[in-house]
Amino acid sequence: MPDSPVEHLRVLIANERADRLERVAAIVAGLGHEVIARELEVTEVGLVTREERPDVALVGLGASSEHALELISKIVHEAACPVITLLEARDSTFVREAAKRGVFAYITDTDPEQLAGAIDIVLRRFAEFHNLQGAFGRRAVIEQAKGILMARHAIGEEKAFELLRTHSQRSGHKLADVAEAIVDSHLLLLPSVPAPASAAPDGAAGRAEGVLSA
Repeated sequence: MPDSPVEHLRVLIANERADRLERVAAIVAGLGHEVIARELEVTEVGLVTREERPDVALVGLGASSEHALELISKIVHEAACPVITLLEARDSTFVREAAKRGVFAYITDTDPEQLAGAIDIVLRRFAEFHNLQGAFGRRAVIEQAKGILMARHAIGEEKAFELLRTHSQRSGHKLADVAEAIVDSHLLLLPSVPAPASAAPDGAAGRAEGVLSA
């Protein structure tokens, strides 16, 4: 995430209470962002999130904490964006349950300056989280490639890594890309699984049984 201030964002707002929803929508618009949806019902928010692909989602705690938690679950499931919870007062139990469902942050009022700061921080943390996930994924692929090379050439882990690194340097490709190519080619070269004996013609099945019993 760049160091420049957060600019125009597409924001989804979900709240059981229409009065608070409209108040938050006005604040978001005043910050220069676009409110792409104002959703009240759990049954609607998943579809809207999937179709609109917001940059950030704001979920308010209304009369029912279960309703708000369901909204959060639906949005987190459908969206590749962070979710911020808006509370009128601190509620430790709700915050704990919301965190289990994937909320990235919460604030206890809708002051424009605080909301703007929360959005900025959350977007940065969300980007860092995805970068970390990517790093873990790349590391796993490199470990797979090393294992393939160790088995193929009967060499140790250190030598396998040296082969990867040398090829990466000579080819000008990233180490993770070289590793991914090795894993992909290995999967393609794996022997195909033979069809079950029951799927073969009677004569072929009989011959197969004879071979196995010989």
